[in-house]
Amino acid sequence: LLGFFIGLLGGFFGVGGSFIAGPALRAIGMHWNFAVGTDLAHIVGKSVVAAKRHRALGNVDLKLGFIMALGTIAGAECGAQLIQLLKRQGNVDFVVSIISIAIYFSISFFMLWESWKTARLQKKEGVKAATNEKKGRHAKDESSFAGLTNAVHRIPVWPMVSLPTSGIKAISLWVIIIVSFIGGLFSGFLGGGAGYIRMPMMVYILGVPTHLAVGTDLFEIIISASYGTFSHAIKGNVDILVALVMNTGAAIGATIGAILTQYFAGPKIRLFFVPLPLIGAAIVVYTLLTGHKL
Repeated sequence: LLGFFIGLLGGFFGVGGSFIAGPALRAIGMHWNFAVGTDLAHIVGKSVVAAKRHRALGNVDLKLGFIMALGTIAGAECGAQLIQLLKRQGNVDFVVSIISIAIYFSISFFMLWESWKTARLQKKEGVKAATNEKKGRHAKDESSFAGLTNAVHRIPVWPMVSLPTSGIKAISLWVIIIVSFIGGLFSGFLGGGAGYIRMPMMVYILGVPTHLAVGTDLFEIIISASYGTFSHAIKGNVDILVALVMNTGAAIGATIGAILTQYFAGPKIRLFFVPLPLIGAAIVVYTLLTGHKL
């Protein structure tokens, strides 16, 4: 059931669902190092299913995905090494719990604020939500961060690359690498594909349309999570049996979630995402304060 729910989130939002999976595995008794490694392992199979469906829908920018994989792999290794450091010091559960709570709350409130500002912008300009849906899934999203995106695109740091599939004429390669490195760092440290960090950055910083950000993030997760799984496995942080059982449900949920993205505009997808990290944060807070397992 946990795997199915996480697969549904991954297919729809382009995130691995680690903000639910990590806290849930922790709540049933796993130490954080095992929760992180096992979550990464199960996400690989689920992401293959979801990315295949998004590829068929035309929601994957392969060029962007391969470039981002480079930065994500480097970040994932750094995150895994941080987990090892905390494990040796014996405080991995407490430190990761505190950091995860802060991250989950921050992401939710940021996306709620951005969605609210975007809705006000649409209303002010007389743009109805139905307009975006009629334009098709590759129409440029309305976003209150359009100014930031344009500023990033004007950063003249060589080499510059074009991403025709995402509608980006030119952007510095190093901006993409930095965004993906940050996502990889959270992936290796908190588990999962860290799409809850990378997907918003792809939309707000890189300027990738939400539907393409969802599909491309899932494709990129296949590469980065595979590496993260290997790195954590050789460090003894993966329970492969739990990962395989979770993946059974996740494969079904991912297919359904990917199909559902066709029926919602980008701002709506981002708005629906808001409460989900709060659920993960609530589980971590409960486990941290009470010491009880669910």
